[in-house]
Amino acid sequence: MKVLFVSNLFPDATDSGRGIYNARLVHNLAERCEMRVVSPRPTLPFLGGEARSARSEDASLKPTFPTARYIPKIGGLLNHRLLAHSLRGELKRIHEEFPFDVVLASWLYPDACAIALLAQELEFPFVAVAQGSDVHQYLKIPSRRKVMKTCLSGASTIVTRSAELGRLLKEARVTPKNLRTIYNGVDLERFRPGDKSEARAAVNLPQPDSIILYVGNFHPVKNPLLLVRAHAELCDDNPDRVYRLIMAGNGPQLTAARQEAASLGFSKWIRFLGRVEPDRIADYMRAADVLCVPSDNEGVPNVILEAFASGLKVVATNVGGIPEIVSEECLGILVKPNHAAEMAHSLKNEIDRESDVKTITDYAANFSWENTAQAYLKSLNDAVASRD
Repeated sequence: MKVLFVSNLFPDATDSGRGIYNARLVHNLAERCEMRVVSPRPTLPFLGGEARSARSEDASLKPTFPTARYIPKIGGLLNHRLLAHSLRGELKRIHEEFPFDVVLASWLYPDACAIALLAQELEFPFVAVAQGSDVHQYLKIPSRRKVMKTCLSGASTIVTRSAELGRLLKEARVTPKNLRTIYNGVDLERFRPGDKSEARAAVNLPQPDSIILYVGNFHPVKNPLLLVRAHAELCDDNPDRVYRLIMAGNGPQLTAARQEAASLGFSKWIRFLGRVEPDRIADYMRAADVLCVPSDNEGVPNVILEAFASGLKVVATNVGGIPEIVSEECLGILVKPNHAAEMAHSLKNEIDRESDVKTITDYAANFSWENTAQAYLKSLNDAVASRD
């Protein structure tokens, strides 16, 4: 089977962290079928697009990065058509040398909606993937919701990365032939338990301190400032202990997080790492006592699955798809969103509570990339079979 993956969320040489989990999915699928990638880059009308090149590890997928015209905010009824226009020639060209059987389009609007238009015109089946904000945020915008309801009914399947996303799509009456939840996979070789003392030495963390880890973007929806406040409350309530907060990631709220930490008086116990490579994140997972996810909304964060694969418990807000995977007491605890005092209390409790590492890692094994890839292959094969 030949599969063409289309999504603006795929890394390139200058933006290597963009859509990284999509890249991992595609590479795992490429071990089981033939794959090519088209990753459009949104650009304002009348502006030239920046030339992009592939990362070396993606060279076998022959990714292309065509410029796609995009109108922010007011382009809700038009952007999928602009994208379809930008992609039409590219898909025709690729099909001549790589006659794909099916398209896998990740990010519902405008990407999958544009593919829906081209699928009718060029007569190919497609499977769409709902990632998170393309459902949580875009269904609240009437113009985008209207386009999604109209276009996505032609999908063979919409894969949702949490059951909650599927529920929201059904509620909005976005109804393809099939709606199926497939969780992202986790790299079980990279993320694994290890000796905590060795891990702390590797990342230069003091052995006796309690370590809280945050891994994510510094965007408002991730609410990193909530964790900074919860950490300050935790430190203030327990002056006889040292609680270190390690925050990995970049984004528009990074400066605000630094300022908040300084104003609360506990910035000396916070380490802001910026963007960190996955192998180093795995070291921090093994060094930490608990992972914290303070988001206002989420799909199913991969970082939680990576924590479980590392034998690490989680304190997370009870939002989105998180309750689907933080489903047992041994895995951690869920707290109300935007409640610093409850988060501080729960962080202390989870740090103090002994971990059942084997049970946690056995649970994480259910989320292997092997299982994820096989589930996607079934949906793709079903899409091809439906056209025969």
